[in-house]
Amino acid sequence: MNRLYHYPLSPFSRKVRLVLAEKRIEVELVEEKYWEKDSDFLRRNPAGKVPVLRMGGRMMSESAAICEYLEEAHPEPPLMPKGAEARYEVRRLVGWFDDKFNREVTEKLMGERVFRRVMGTGYPDSANVKSGSKAIKWHLRYMEHLLEQRRWLAGPEMTLADFAAAAHISCLDYISDVDWHLSETVKDWYAKIKSRPAFRGVLADNVPGFQPAPHYADLDF
Repeated sequence: MNRLYHYPLSPFSRKVRLVLAEKRIEVELVEEKYWEKDSDFLRRNPAGKVPVLRMGGRMMSESAAICEYLEEAHPEPPLMPKGAEARYEVRRLVGWFDDKFNREVTEKLMGERVFRRVMGTGYPDSANVKSGSKAIKWHLRYMEHLLEQRRWLAGPEMTLADFAAAAHISCLDYISDVDWHLSETVKDWYAKIKSRPAFRGVLADNVPGFQPAPHYADLDF
């Protein structure tokens, strides 16, 4: 049985979960409190990060590498376009969300509101929360700009770029940190992707100590 070591509110874990579900690859989910640096987990991934996928007798780490492996090993349904330029744009946006968006928004909001508490590292830093709340507005405008020109973030078809973005957005939406009044365009995009069967597992997440927003699992939010 394939096994994914993950944490429910890790956007990198969620991205891999979405790809696995979209490609209908069955996997056992094992919640991993990676910050505790358990010796067994560190043997699976010395970097001490989630997700880690056990598949075919191998342990695979780094979410971007895992997703590209799954795309090559299980090409249907495709999550990468065929042309070099189109594939570049997908990779650019995956990097955008997993790097820039993560640093400026996810780490500032999820990191302060959730991970400080679960890791026992103190109270939220209000300056970081304020910075993240300001940054997400800018990022939503950028997403709106892309979606006004394209059906999906990277082009005419849904791709890994959409799953990368949705992984971060869904974590933030869990804790009510997305103001959906800011962009009907982005809200419509999220409603489309949220309605996919691959999203069901993510919407069923319930993290002890953190109740999801009332609209979190509502497809007509």
